[in-house]
Amino acid sequence: MAFDSVKKVAAEFALEKTINYISKDPEHNLPTLMNFLEKVAVLPEHKEMARALKTHFKNSPQIMEQTKKIAGNPKMLYNLVNSWVIDGTFLGRPKRDRLAEEIGVAVPALILIDPTSACNLRCEGCWAGEYSKSDSLDPELLNRIISEAKEIGIHWIVFSGGEPFCYPHLMDVLGEHPDTVFMAYTNGTLINEKVADRLAELANLSPSFSLEGWRVQTDARRGAGTFDKVINAMDLLRERGVFFGASLTSMRNNIYELFSEEFIDFLVEKGATYTWSFHYVPVGRDPNTELMLTPEQRLWMVDRVRELRRNKPILIADFWNDGDVTKGCIAGGRQYFHINAAGDVEPCAFVHFAVDNIKNKSLEEILQNPFFKSYQKEHPFNENHLAPCPIIDSPASLRKMVNECGARPTHQGAEYILDGEIASYLDNLSEEWLQQADHYKARDKSTRTDPKVEASKT
Repeated sequence: MAFDSVKKVAAEFALEKTINYISKDPEHNLPTLMNFLEKVAVLPEHKEMARALKTHFKNSPQIMEQTKKIAGNPKMLYNLVNSWVIDGTFLGRPKRDRLAEEIGVAVPALILIDPTSACNLRCEGCWAGEYSKSDSLDPELLNRIISEAKEIGIHWIVFSGGEPFCYPHLMDVLGEHPDTVFMAYTNGTLINEKVADRLAELANLSPSFSLEGWRVQTDARRGAGTFDKVINAMDLLRERGVFFGASLTSMRNNIYELFSEEFIDFLVEKGATYTWSFHYVPVGRDPNTELMLTPEQRLWMVDRVRELRRNKPILIADFWNDGDVTKGCIAGGRQYFHINAAGDVEPCAFVHFAVDNIKNKSLEEILQNPFFKSYQKEHPFNENHLAPCPIIDSPASLRKMVNECGARPTHQGAEYILDGEIASYLDNLSEEWLQQADHYKARDKSTRTDPKVEASKT
């Protein structure tokens, strides 16, 4: 056995003992895990990250409360730390950086994959609503993609769709890759006791439940009875110690409800450990610009999310307004990309254009496609990272990249975002938002919270 393999086995053994130790008394024993992570970290920045986390755990009661939930499932905590933190970050990051230097493009930390485009619901304004409903990835192909991802240091795979739990091979694929952590954006209606039992047994997938707010808002978009089914699924997973979160679509008519004290407290009470906030983007089924956030609402959200992070024991990520943390857009292979159920490789879940298909190319070849290269050359799309997105913050950049690469739409109607009424609306909205974002940036720094500090606290 190679020396590196011996070191990995030894680290895994030490980690398992550490996790079991922490699970007995997370409040007092958690620093042991941070000490372990600091020792096994390869890069100096990762060692510093472990030291900073130890300080935050000590000084932030809300973070400790969240951690107690996670520590309640030793097997899932072990998989999370071993696959995502050690394999995917501490060991995977140097591996990805070496390959990136070799091939001349970024190698991301995660891949978003649609195993199937089938779905048992028909939600208003669904971003994936215009893909063909008959598309599905063969399990052999899906396993090949994940295996190739691990070879280049990617150990985090996210599923969307369609509805991932409509994919009949989902559990088998999870079982094939115990050294990978998965997340799935799901409507939650197909998670029954049998599915919950299997997820607890595998302990390597965390569902993120799609919600628009309380029952009235959620059922209005997703169908009567959906909210209650989601809550039942949350209860089943909490009883079994499966980590889960929520996927929140922030729209003009629900933003104040989604980020109210009451709703966030409700998610915490149900057992959610994280939330993803997606701003509504007018793509997919019946695009409606009237659902998009106004610049004033988006500005309110910048401060509101950071306030909730300081006070609530739940991680809240806002893909658009967290541009300061990610240094701009994360798509186009920079930190992630999207493979749809037809195998088309898109730079983002919301940019439905492609030049390549994963069915006839390796993952390493896919990363070097001209669309991704164009994305990374144009990045950042605005100097102000509060306006990171080429779709809603810099539409001219998206048009340029699509035209430059000859990217084709991956479904009928995808081109509407480039030309016509929707495109004109996005041009005007992006200008209005950039003015607001620049004004926000110009405030006295002493009156604003450093987003890096706030993100690190989560």
